[in-house]
Amino acid sequence: MRSIRRGIKEMDIILGRYAETRLPELDKASLDTYDALLSENDQDLYQWVTGQASAPDALAQMIADIARLSNASGAK
Repeated sequence: MRSIRRGIKEMDIILGRYAETRLPELDKASLDTYDALLSENDQDLYQWVTGQASAPDALAQMIADIARLSNASGAK
């Protein structure tokens, strides 16, 4: 629920897709990382996922996976 009720529609879509696809396969440590990610500000998350700003080291790997899954960075 926290993935799809973010505040900005873009992050609802991006994180909703990620949660639907990846959450069932995440281990406890990755779920803890995702929980921490959900506490971040939407504007920051959007910039990280789209490559406009660098994500914090603790979230960088998950942000990269979210970006790949959503193709939010425009990468092919």
